[in-house]
Amino acid sequence: MATAQLTTDRLAEKHRSTLDQALDTIRTRAYWSPYPEHPKAYGADGSLDAAAGLAAHQSLLNTRFDLDQPGTDGWTGAETSPYGPSLGIEYPHADLDVLLPAMRAGMGAWRDAGAETRALVCLEILARISARTHEFAHAVMHTSGQAFMMAFQAGGPHAQDRGLEAVAYAYAEQTRTPAGRAGWSKPQGKRDPLELSKEFTPVGRGIALVIGCNTFPTWNGYPGLFASLATGNPVLVKPHPRAALPLALTVKVAREVLAESGFDPNLVALAVERPGEGIAKTLAVRPEIRIIDYTGSTAFGDWLEANARQALVYTEKAGVNTVVVDSTDDYKGMLANLAFSLSLYSGQMCTTPQNLLIPRDGITTDQGPRSYDEVVADLAAAVGGLLGDDARANGLLGALVNPDVKARLEAAAGLGEVALASREVVNPEYPDAVVRTPVIVKLDGTKPDAEAAYFSECFGPVSFAVSVDSTADALELLRRTVREKGAMTVGAYTTSADTERAVEEVCLEESAQLSLNLTGGVYVNQTAAFSDFHGSGGNPAANAALCDGAFVSNRFRVVEVRRQA
Repeated sequence: MATAQLTTDRLAEKHRSTLDQALDTIRTRAYWSPYPEHPKAYGADGSLDAAAGLAAHQSLLNTRFDLDQPGTDGWTGAETSPYGPSLGIEYPHADLDVLLPAMRAGMGAWRDAGAETRALVCLEILARISARTHEFAHAVMHTSGQAFMMAFQAGGPHAQDRGLEAVAYAYAEQTRTPAGRAGWSKPQGKRDPLELSKEFTPVGRGIALVIGCNTFPTWNGYPGLFASLATGNPVLVKPHPRAALPLALTVKVAREVLAESGFDPNLVALAVERPGEGIAKTLAVRPEIRIIDYTGSTAFGDWLEANARQALVYTEKAGVNTVVVDSTDDYKGMLANLAFSLSLYSGQMCTTPQNLLIPRDGITTDQGPRSYDEVVADLAAAVGGLLGDDARANGLLGALVNPDVKARLEAAAGLGEVALASREVVNPEYPDAVVRTPVIVKLDGTKPDAEAAYFSECFGPVSFAVSVDSTADALELLRRTVREKGAMTVGAYTTSADTERAVEEVCLEESAQLSLNLTGGVYVNQTAAFSDFHGSGGNPAANAALCDGAFVSNRFRVVEVRRQA
């Protein structure tokens, strides 16, 4: 306990105020972040500036990434940047029968340290990651295909925000029950009262498995990682085989901080698979794995929920995100906002709009009535204008993350009338990068053959402009889409108070996060930590929200010890 107290005192001086601010912000839902978004904010106080971050990234290429973790039985790695170059990095391959028992060995001391110490150690991990944001940005860029600035922000401070948010929720949930001993006295009339001393301890469930995704390895990986670690669980990180580096860096930092703080570094470990090995399924059903966090395809998410019966499974899968276009008092702003949303990271976000539901008789705007055909043509022109300059297009689009996205993009052009054709964009710095602008396809929402297209997720830079008979029909289609296919986001544009209430009611009943009349610099496919909930956990797109109390509270149980006073 003395060691834990020394750790708490040392780290509290550095991080307690940050934890307190995070706890306050998850209550107020205001804007706040302790991690700078601008690249020029780094370079002082030991953090890496742009040149040092790039040099640190380049020093890892074509090397072995040694973590000194037990059970290493070989080396593996086959990452190729979506921008072209092979990373050439080899990672330790784990013998699970050795690694998993070693991970459990440190659980007792980590449990006994208490919720505050665990939270402060997690904040130190995040602070050290933040200091290396420039390095992490290159790792995210060259595994996900995000453009550098997006990789810097989404893979850096925004991901760190989500990790801190999870720590704050974990701390809040664990401290609902008083720490230490509590006296209990029950009056017995003329007899002496019944008296007990009771001690309550949050206890982690066991090893947590984080199954990483290709597109947002840190942003989607940090909530589960830090929620589990802060609630007393060891965490095994199984990155996507195409995106191991960002999470390997994370594991390395976590192990260093744990060791320096007097805890077993094996509380956090890495499991990189050999090509074609498919260890996620093997790990998911092992009895040692008690918690699973997963972001990815619906098919594998459904498999995890059905088969990993020994574990709590938190999934973010896929949905069909929808925007209802009824009317607007800022037509130009609406078009610009939608154009950016469809283009950002080549639509490779689980929050990107796919279906735009537009009445076939058109909509009313501040620039007069616009027919369905005019709205679609104007949106196509807005996207074309946004991406007309190749340098700007590269900065927004990034690169297609894998060949499957390219195949879906090419197939989409055959599903209906093409309102905006995709074009190839050359990246002069990375000529091997596959960069494509979005395609917009017109579909008739009343025809059954069109439904097969717009009623399925088409992940990537593909959107469907779906004509419907009326706004009421659009709302019914929205309801059915969310209920049957799920949605991470819903958007709507309307000047009618009745329509606004109607779309809000649909989203409340079907548990979908709604954005109304966005025409400025906030987009439907962006969420802010501490304020916005990512997903709801209430429709088929995801069974959990990032981040709320439910996301962390079942990762630990409170164990009580009663003593006769």
